[in-house]
Amino acid sequence: MAIAPIVEPVDESTPTEQFIGWTIERFRNRRMVISTSFGMEGCALIDMYAQQGASVTVVYIDTGFFFPETYALRDRMVSRYPMITFVNRGTSLTPAAQETRYGPELWRRDPDRCCELRRIEPFQQALVGTDVWITAITRTQGSTRSDTPLVSWDWKYQVLKVCPLANWDRGRVWEYVTRRRVPYNDLHERGYPSIGCTYCTTPVPGSSPGEYSRAGRWAGTEKTECGLHGVSPLVTLRR
Repeated sequence: MAIAPIVEPVDESTPTEQFIGWTIERFRNRRMVISTSFGMEGCALIDMYAQQGASVTVVYIDTGFFFPETYALRDRMVSRYPMITFVNRGTSLTPAAQETRYGPELWRRDPDRCCELRRIEPFQQALVGTDVWITAITRTQGSTRSDTPLVSWDWKYQVLKVCPLANWDRGRVWEYVTRRRVPYNDLHERGYPSIGCTYCTTPVPGSSPGEYSRAGRWAGTEKTECGLHGVSPLVTLRR
């Protein structure tokens, strides 16, 4: 069994901008990537790193089922942050090839398998050779994320996982993106609090951009996660 590295404890009261500065300095000689699905939290996090002059790589997994609005947001982010390198590490398995191999509407018949093919397996490959994985998930995004530490060792991907926004909520993120005029997905204005693939994401009636919910993801099922987060046991390194 692999041994998790020893990392100094992280003070939960450290201001987020200061914590981000610490990650830039602490891991400057490590292979570090930010992952995003272009949700509001991810856009805010990218802006925070850009504000501190970090020339980091942002990895996203194009599942082939993105909303047009998500592609448009990606282009806006690329244009706004030229110092950031955006890399698509999506699967080479086309929707047509998936249908031929696994049958039609796999996302409906077996959404876990569809997520594995189009999200998890490509992401595992994307993290090969990476030392530090930075993500924008928060503790308020559901029960599976409620214990998210700021820094931990992720056994599943064998990387150090850093979550600078762990103790934020959507209201705070919304205040940040509006104040900083950070680009965000237009679908947030149309009742989509959380945005994934077209076939597995629906609007939530009454939802506003300043409120987060996963109710519109895989609606009608017990599934709430694609499997990238909250699946494997973590060794907590926060104090």
